[in-house]
Amino acid sequence: MHSHRTQNKFLGFTACGVAGALWGTGFFFGKIALREMSVGHMVFYRFFFAIIALLPLLAIQRIHLSRREWITLLFVSFIGVPLQFLLQFQGLAMTTVAHAALMVGTMPVILAVGAAIFAHERMNLTGWLALAASTSGAALIALGGHHSTVHTGDPSLAGDLLIVLSLAIALFWVLGNKQLMQRHSSLGITAYGLLSGFLMLAIWVPLHSGMPPVHGISLRAWGALAASGVLCTAATTLLWNWGLTQVPASQAGVFLNLEPMMGSILGITLLGEHLGTSAWIGGALILAAAITLTTHSQVHERSSMKVVA
Repeated sequence: MHSHRTQNKFLGFTACGVAGALWGTGFFFGKIALREMSVGHMVFYRFFFAIIALLPLLAIQRIHLSRREWITLLFVSFIGVPLQFLLQFQGLAMTTVAHAALMVGTMPVILAVGAAIFAHERMNLTGWLALAASTSGAALIALGGHHSTVHTGDPSLAGDLLIVLSLAIALFWVLGNKQLMQRHSSLGITAYGLLSGFLMLAIWVPLHSGMPPVHGISLRAWGALAASGVLCTAATTLLWNWGLTQVPASQAGVFLNLEPMMGSILGITLLGEHLGTSAWIGGALILAAAITLTTHSQVHERSSMKVVA
């Protein structure tokens, strides 16, 4: 029995690691699409392609939720899809891929604090020192950006802060899903959660930004949108949510740091972006803190978790 639990934990970490690496390409693909369409339309098409990929799963998966659980699912779908992604990619439109990806390094910190508050996971002193170092790193990255609110191709403080705000919102999506998956299939919760979020987008985006464009979009942009939907949304969410059923949320969070690493590498090598000295130092602090958080910090879980009243 002990070996079975160890194997599940290993597979859980592997699933979260693959999800983190794939998420790291999302800002890169998003930046390509944003050259030809608005933030709302880009996010709409990202989830449109994700739902297309999930159609077989939606056809075979059935979940039986209570009224309270449906409310929870719809709430976390709202904050996890339209609210989080519209804020996050508005931030991306105002900063660089490299900066945006490095700001995601704050997510393990946000997740660890949220898990301590809502999931009653308790960390030792090493964990809290790691959180302080990671927060300092995020501040170095944000303050190293140019204080510009227009799309100039340069990093901006406003763009960086919008991304951090979207990550704080994403905390409730992660913990809300974990709560639901304690009693229901991770595949079903993922599929219906993404579908619910997409339907909300389908209502909001046309009202706010007009109908999504169909003509005049390059094949490169369509490819980026399809890749972001299938690889960076459908596949990642399925892997991440299943991984959360195997490992504590605060420990799984360290694998989100594969996202800033991948995103920064892609932004620098393929888009010709540059990072200042303070951003490199901040990124190193974030990654080092997150690794310490997982490898040396002790986590104790209680069975109860409350996210939505």
